[in-house]
Amino acid sequence: MNGLRIEVDIDKVADNARALVAQAAPQGISITGVTKAMLGSPALAHALTAAGVVALGDSRIENIERMQGAGVDAPMLLTRSPMPSQLERVVCSGATSVNTDVDVLSMLNASATSLGRTHDVMIMVELGDLREGVMPELLHDTVRHIAGLSGLRIGGIGANLACRNGIAPTDENMATLSKLVDSVEETFGVRVDVVSGGNSANLDWALKSDDLGRINNLRLGEAVLLGCEPLQRRPLSGLHTDAFVLVAEVIESARKPTKPWGQSGQNSFGETPGTEDRGTIWQTILAVGRQDTDIDDLGSPDGVEILAGSSDHLIVETRDRFHPGEEVRFQLGYSALLRTMTSPFVRRSHSVLHST
Repeated sequence: MNGLRIEVDIDKVADNARALVAQAAPQGISITGVTKAMLGSPALAHALTAAGVVALGDSRIENIERMQGAGVDAPMLLTRSPMPSQLERVVCSGATSVNTDVDVLSMLNASATSLGRTHDVMIMVELGDLREGVMPELLHDTVRHIAGLSGLRIGGIGANLACRNGIAPTDENMATLSKLVDSVEETFGVRVDVVSGGNSANLDWALKSDDLGRINNLRLGEAVLLGCEPLQRRPLSGLHTDAFVLVAEVIESARKPTKPWGQSGQNSFGETPGTEDRGTIWQTILAVGRQDTDIDDLGSPDGVEILAGSSDHLIVETRDRFHPGEEVRFQLGYSALLRTMTSPFVRRSHSVLHST
């Protein structure tokens, strides 16, 4: 018995990355491998760079610093606009940072000039998903602002879709991004080398479209790690979907009724669960909970059905009694993976991390 843990097969992740790099190359698209779901794991970073990604992307400067401190020598992209409290660290890292706010750009410029450096920025454009991005009609103003800052240089223009409202990439919104890039080049006499069209949600569009316009880069995390696309959570042909497994330990298994009794109110998470009386079942409890993972994003094995979870307990229905100490293995979706990797109570199994 090894306790609560996540088992990671880096070789399967590397296989996925190689396959996606190979599929995208004929379309003229390079891949930035996103490492945030594994907290900037150096093992993952080395595997991705060996698989052919052109850069590594992460939303946390701490993860970028971790990879660089472990000797990962690859271009880095900070995929979230820098926090004003971390500007010097961002500049010193040498990573390109995505940016959307002129005030942050001004502060970033001040840090870069004080350190005697030139910092590359990727301007993100809003295309309808309403997370981050400069409104399209304000893009020229933002570029003009950057042009007047001696410590900044435009390293690319990008966009993000499907993360907040599930807005899908289409020929129309991708064409809008391409036209905006052309307009910036014509108006300001600059060359935009990197046009980052989006994330794993863009894969279907990018691999099937007959006209990619100016799009020449995608930032891939979920597709590489879990072998699926985010819009429908559909497995991608030829990719591994089982590179990550959450292993939890049984701490109780007993015959119990499905119908609770007594006066009811909200549970500890403010929910009022409705339960159907299905008689008596084998109810088994595992030592994992919402503090460790997203219980709604776990895939359970045959014969195990997730019923509910609290902070530290996962309640499942099983066909038979499970003995305390037995282990149950779960597949993870992207939300579960993110939360599991950040829990200090979930040990990472390094016995299957074959790549270095």
